[in-house]
Amino acid sequence: MSRTVSVSSSKPYSVARVAAVWELPRSSFYAALDRERNPRQPQKRGPKVHCDAELLSAIRAVLDEAVFTGEGYRKVWARLRFQGGRTSKERVNRLMRENQLLSPCRQPSPVPCRPHEGVIVTSEPDRMWGTDATATVTAAEGSVTVSPPSITAPLNALAFMR
Repeated sequence: MSRTVSVSSSKPYSVARVAAVWELPRSSFYAALDRERNPRQPQKRGPKVHCDAELLSAIRAVLDEAVFTGEGYRKVWARLRFQGGRTSKERVNRLMRENQLLSPCRQPSPVPCRPHEGVIVTSEPDRMWGTDATATVTAAEGSVTVSPPSITAPLNALAFMR
């Protein structure tokens, strides 16, 4: 319609005038014109699904060019996305785990040996096997720690402290 010549002015109608009369945005006109000039084959929308072997080779390529000693699956997944490969983190994690490509994870710190083996039995009756210290304040010496005289002293000898 925009190529039609006006009878009164002998000039072609402008795209703006035709779009205004038809109540369409001009962008729709230019989009339709672009589709006519550059036809495309219809394709399925969404990311292109690659087989596991292709994705695994892409993962190995990312790991080969890495600057760090260990790369986790999330970092590999992000670099794949940056390069244009679209897949899920879970799929990258599964492929890296199945092919032993995951970076070593943190090991728990070793548990120190326990000085107490879980047996609380004294060697003879009326023997003290442990003690607690108590802190107090005196006028002459200030803060003082008070503890029983001996760990192995009989309990009746400590009766005076009660």
